[in-house]
Amino acid sequence: MSGERKVDSTPTRLRSLADAYPDGILGATRDGVVTILNAQGAALLGIDPQEAATRPLGDVLRLLDQDGRTWLDVNRPFDSISTVRGVPEQSWLNASGDEVLTTAKLVRNEPLGPVLGIAVGLRSGRGRARLDRERSDLVATVAHELRSPLTGVKGFVQALLNRWDKLTDDQRKLMLTTVNADADRLARLIAELLDVARIDTDRLQLYPRESSAEVLVRRVVDSIEAGTSREIRLDVEADLPDVFADPDKFTQVVTNLVENAIRHGQGEVRVGLARAESPYGVRITVDDEGDGIPVELRRRVFTKFWTTGDSGGSGLGMYIVGGLARAHGGWVTIDDAPGGGARVMVDWPSDDQRPD
Repeated sequence: MSGERKVDSTPTRLRSLADAYPDGILGATRDGVVTILNAQGAALLGIDPQEAATRPLGDVLRLLDQDGRTWLDVNRPFDSISTVRGVPEQSWLNASGDEVLTTAKLVRNEPLGPVLGIAVGLRSGRGRARLDRERSDLVATVAHELRSPLTGVKGFVQALLNRWDKLTDDQRKLMLTTVNADADRLARLIAELLDVARIDTDRLQLYPRESSAEVLVRRVVDSIEAGTSREIRLDVEADLPDVFADPDKFTQVVTNLVENAIRHGQGEVRVGLARAESPYGVRITVDDEGDGIPVELRRRVFTKFWTTGDSGGSGLGMYIVGGLARAHGGWVTIDDAPGGGARVMVDWPSDDQRPD
């Protein structure tokens, strides 16, 4: 009706928008008047958002450091020098003892003017705690993988130093051969970790050129057969196109796939090369006769340090396979092998399909 008074719903809309934000938001004036506190912020601070406007800012922003000092006492935002624009992320404890991460923006009417208010962002520290646990797990895994061959190296070297005159030439040769193998394992693990870091940071250096997939794959198969005494069946389709690949990285991909197949099955390992659909040039297929990989776990295969069963390995191989293939514009998929076990397929392009 024309005579009815319209009610300004702007504060209501603003609060609704603030409540929809995933992190906590607190706004206050220099006089300590809380102008906004959304539901997430109120939950982290342990206060009813409706009560916040009637209480002093110090009673609302009840966050303490390890020494019992409050957020306001430590940061003193309203006494900041004119060049300070905000407060970087800090860790605090709320009344329940939970970690709360805060950032703050100092509100000024002009760049070097006095602080008129503050806007504080709050979020739970659980995400960071989970990340810290993941990093700890990562460090523990890497330490375990490095310690195993290093223990062997140190043990045999110590035995050689202490008992050199009492050992026969054959015994010395066996120990040195084992030390050499463990050193190779350490070097390979370090190289894998460096590759993972480069993949994660998009700093992978590639030197691709047109290469024969058959020649590169045959070299890998012959080398692994000689080193493991396992027979590998290689089927190559006629008239294959070349692949556009860094030969070293392509060889690394095929080596990881074939070695994984050998570790995960005692039966025959089959490697196939065939023409792939456009825009890809060649499909590399590696089949084993192991237990296979359940459908629900196939995406996890390409994560770091994923292992299954008692097959061993660093758990980095398939992560590197996926990263190197994608860096060339290729793709990796997992399926069931026709005779049981797992089938891994890599579609590799014949021309330059690298992501921009």
